[in-house]
Amino acid sequence: MIISAQRGDRDAFNALILTYQDMLYRIALRIVHDECVAEDALQEAMIHAFRHIRSFRGGNFKSWLARVTVNASYDELRRGKRHNGLPWEVFTSEGDEVESPDWMRDPATGPEERAEVSELRKALHNCIRALVPDYRLMVILVDMEGMSYEEAAQVAHVPVGTVKSRLARARMQIRKSLQSYRSLLPAFYQRELMAAVS
Repeated sequence: MIISAQRGDRDAFNALILTYQDMLYRIALRIVHDECVAEDALQEAMIHAFRHIRSFRGGNFKSWLARVTVNASYDELRRGKRHNGLPWEVFTSEGDEVESPDWMRDPATGPEERAEVSELRKALHNCIRALVPDYRLMVILVDMEGMSYEEAAQVAHVPVGTVKSRLARARMQIRKSLQSYRSLLPAFYQRELMAAVS
């Protein structure tokens, strides 16, 4: 299908994009922190990808598309459309915010526990937003989007070792930042957090 798309087949290109569009939108949204700007960035990324698909020489197509999307997202930020940030919110494929994502929901929790989870999520969001862009990108790609180190390295155009070191530093900074939110963490994580930063 990639070969067909490289020959100018729009249907083949669209079929390829459908596979990755949700992930690409999430990446853009987490970089620009604005739904409209993320949509613009993704649209620009897909136009660029279609026009330059002949430059794809094999390898991981998902990483290539993610790199194009990251570049388009940073271009949108440079244009000054919105401030830089990273939402911790989860969105549906239609762009609607999910109030309680499945991975955060505990059927046994009551209103008080849900409020605590919401506070913790906001605290984590603030910690991630405070990271420098290079570190934040690694958290987005590896920890949030589940990319391998190799895929993240391709997206960021850095060696795998750089991905690992940036991610390790980002996680350490998040741990340090979470110290000020220690009271929101369950007791087990409070002990783990103290051990990790001491």
